[in-house]
Amino acid sequence: MKTITRNAYAKINLGLDVTGVLPNGYHEVKMIMQNVGICDTLTFTGREDDRIVIETDDGTLPVNEDNLIYKAVMLLRRLTGDERGVTVHLEKRIPVAAGMAGGSTDAAATLLGVNELLDLGISREKLQEESVSIGADVPYCVLGQTALSEGIGEKLTPVAAPPQAYLVVAKPDIYVSTPVVYKKLDAKENYEHPDIDGMLRALREKDLDGIVSRLGNVLEIVTVEDYPVVDEIKKLLLDNGAMGALMSGSGPSVFGIFKEEQTAKDVCEKLAKANLAKQLFVTTFQNGENV
Repeated sequence: MKTITRNAYAKINLGLDVTGVLPNGYHEVKMIMQNVGICDTLTFTGREDDRIVIETDDGTLPVNEDNLIYKAVMLLRRLTGDERGVTVHLEKRIPVAAGMAGGSTDAAATLLGVNELLDLGISREKLQEESVSIGADVPYCVLGQTALSEGIGEKLTPVAAPPQAYLVVAKPDIYVSTPVVYKKLDAKENYEHPDIDGMLRALREKDLDGIVSRLGNVLEIVTVEDYPVVDEIKKLLLDNGAMGALMSGSGPSVFGIFKEEQTAKDVCEKLAKANLAKQLFVTTFQNGENV
């Protein structure tokens, strides 16, 4: 049977602002989304029957209809009526429940991979448009490049990629509920909003210092109140050479940006010794589409 393999890259938010709440309770956002080099690998193989089979090396993940991979295949079936079976093998590297779109990027890779495997002929634009039904981050992951994200995350505008840099990504061993974070943010009357428009200018100018000086995430102010380890990680990164540091999404992952790879590696070792996070990575921006 034919087999296709795709990498699914994690995302971070260089900027995340909440601009309003819709009548249905969803939050309107204005974000700068960026892929990083941490990735899962998915292998798709056609089947003789109509089953959707998910295999993974991560025993904590569901392998049934609760998995976003399964939901992605079901979306393709609704769009095309094609119910040929597929086996998806997932090698998991992106931290789970980390604010890095791990499940969403696997769903996006599945949409793209199975579309190619079965020669379904659905355009990337159509997949972006329809994939918001799986999750708000999935359309961005289908796009797979630096983007301004608006609406509930489905309105995407590709923007200039940042100049290359090195990142330390740390995921502490805690679970953060995204709905709870947004609810607590709604209860706050005043808070500082990141300069998203200024960051867009800095991206166009390839000004890494300008980008870093505008890092901001309104959800961070809520998460650190309940999980001070997020602030501890940020402080260690900034005290040891990071140009800037920020929590991604609703957390709890934190990233620091460095100009020098060795500095990033040294700080990663310090984080490990401080026992602030069990999952640690040194990576770079991943500029370009999922491959």
